[in-house]
Amino acid sequence: MRKTLTALFLLPILIAGCAFPLNQSSLSTPIPISDLLINANSVYPPTPTPFQPIPPTPTAGPTITPEVIYESTSVVSQEPPATPIPKLVKPEGQINILLLGSDWRSGNGYRTDVILLLSLNTKTGTATMVSFPRDLYVEIPGIGMGRINASQEYGGFALTSETFMINFGIEIDHYMLTSFSGFINIVDTLGGIDVFSSRELYDLCSLPQAVDDYCYMPYGNNHMNGQTALWYVRSRSSSNDFDRTRRAQEVMVAIFQKAMSLDALSRGVELYGLFQNSVDTDITVGTVLELLPLGSKLMSDPSLIKRFAIGSGQVYNYVVPVSGAMVLVPDNALVNQILTQALEQ
Repeated sequence: MRKTLTALFLLPILIAGCAFPLNQSSLSTPIPISDLLINANSVYPPTPTPFQPIPPTPTAGPTITPEVIYESTSVVSQEPPATPIPKLVKPEGQINILLLGSDWRSGNGYRTDVILLLSLNTKTGTATMVSFPRDLYVEIPGIGMGRINASQEYGGFALTSETFMINFGIEIDHYMLTSFSGFINIVDTLGGIDVFSSRELYDLCSLPQAVDDYCYMPYGNNHMNGQTALWYVRSRSSSNDFDRTRRAQEVMVAIFQKAMSLDALSRGVELYGLFQNSVDTDITVGTVLELLPLGSKLMSDPSLIKRFAIGSGQVYNYVVPVSGAMVLVPDNALVNQILTQALEQ
């Protein structure tokens, strides 16, 4: 009951929310859904992908190493401010679900490098998505200051939920987590996806289509299988994390549209088994069924889905003295403005 029927309803809607613009303005999908109404009655064979990461026992603070160069080259030496974060008002009918994409691999631990909050409101019939950078430097209860993407590994959803409450004043109700292999399985089970690339990408690549170890993705619509979509989302040798986030959003929109083209809302039981091993979630089948009417309403009127992001305008770069790690410190006042606008409506 804690498996992937979520993927039949919540996954498409969660994924749709990843298409937020970096300037936090609302934007509907650039690809008409009618363009993707192809093979709607096809049957795609599943590729089972076991995914059961076990969080390690917390013994010490996370070891952080520099990984990215951000668009802003300024680095602030100021210590992160200890500004109290007020608890956000949770409107009646609101359900907050955290979508997490991890880099879990057997024996290597994992981090949640995709962090997206979906807020559904059954009373107003609306949905809001907010994306959080993986390198936000926050307080992880019982661990200390660290990157937000380490909280799930150190204490599972309970610790991640507490981390969001302490740092952002957000009450998280549920979560859904998938891995690299789970992501690939989802895309391939759908028969591939058509991604609208808003910018061309030329980057290092180990896929079969690579030429001299590089792959090229032009501007416009591109059909991708699971491996190609994962490369497109994760590639950053020629770009940075903010650009990678944009590409992740485009892929998520494509997954959402393809799932909807397969009539996921009415074929839930049939599709349930196809995604069973691709995600881990605490959302029950009963909860999913209760939300189906809202999902139908959101699909018929995309303007009811609002999209936000904690971006470069709400953070500053900071080098941790002990480790030398470059992290992103949230400007609490600016972050709170976005969260209030997104969630207290």
